[in-house]
Amino acid sequence: MPIDPAAAIEVTGFGWVPEFAQGQVRDLRVRWALEELGLPYRTRLLMGDRPDAYYREQPWGQVPVYKEGPLELFECGAIALHIAEKDHTLLPADEVGRKRAIVWLFAALNSIDGPAMAYVSASFFNADQPWSAGASAAFGEHLEQRLARLGDWLGDKEWLEGAFTVGDLMMVATIRGPDIVARAPANVQAYVRRGEARPAFQRALAAQMADFAPEPA
Repeated sequence: MPIDPAAAIEVTGFGWVPEFAQGQVRDLRVRWALEELGLPYRTRLLMGDRPDAYYREQPWGQVPVYKEGPLELFECGAIALHIAEKDHTLLPADEVGRKRAIVWLFAALNSIDGPAMAYVSASFFNADQPWSAGASAAFGEHLEQRLARLGDWLGDKEWLEGAFTVGDLMMVATIRGPDIVARAPANVQAYVRRGEARPAFQRALAAQMADFAPEPA
């Protein structure tokens, strides 16, 4: 679904990030959910320092912020769940299937994203610190254990609970960073590739990449 400047839904993203972060900013997860449902959206792009008023929309100045009429949300997981609740594309109609999909959304954000960000913070963002090497090794081992358990659950299934759900969307988006997915077992890596191959993901990624301006002076 192409971006529509007149769309009722607005998603806030960044107008520029360093090259290593392009394709990883978390408004991508919201764009992906919207693309899966075929919902048009418009974007508001932030450049440089956040306006003071933005902290009344997102307390930490992060993206995305989601606006739809009087509704205003932050946190990509909460936004993705709101989008998924619009129909049965990303949430099964049956109660058990619905709750299982939501469980996996929370698992991605709590059981995988925390260890992943700890590892990335130690090994990349703080690589010049004297404590980095030891912390990176420890966090990397913990992350590998979490991903191995995920692989045990996944086995040879295509998706975590049968059909593709918002839980898969959030899990794939959480793992797909190159430094993270490299530590995953082969079946989890294949699972991520299946998610990234979905046309809705490809449209969302292309739209985010198109929004990034050249590096400012």
